[in-house]
Amino acid sequence: MPVFDMIETVLVKKLRFKPSWMLRFVSRNIYVAFTMFVGITFPFFSGLLGFFGGFAFAPTTYFLPCIMWLAIYKPRRFSLSWITNWICIVLGVILMIVAPIGGLRQIILQAKGYNFFS
Repeated sequence: MPVFDMIETVLVKKLRFKPSWMLRFVSRNIYVAFTMFVGITFPFFSGLLGFFGGFAFAPTTYFLPCIMWLAIYKPRRFSLSWITNWICIVLGVILMIVAPIGGLRQIILQAKGYNFFS
């Protein structure tokens, strides 16, 4: 949604388009079509998503919020919320380690028999 908002802001403020549902519909569909085209034509896109997503997605989604919550609220040790947050931290760290390995493995396997646009 922030990307769509940024695109619509540029279209309205800098390019002087009239804000309407049609502008929103067209700009979002063009953006989705462009990203789909990049995903289809870019070699090893799914492997790259797994590789870089493991570095960015796992920490910001799974364990950094839990660490911040534990630091701010300081729940009692071994309470349900403390245990739940530590489980999420451990699973997030494991995901952060395993996802880039899996993405790199997929890139390597796909690169063995890759022919551009064949």
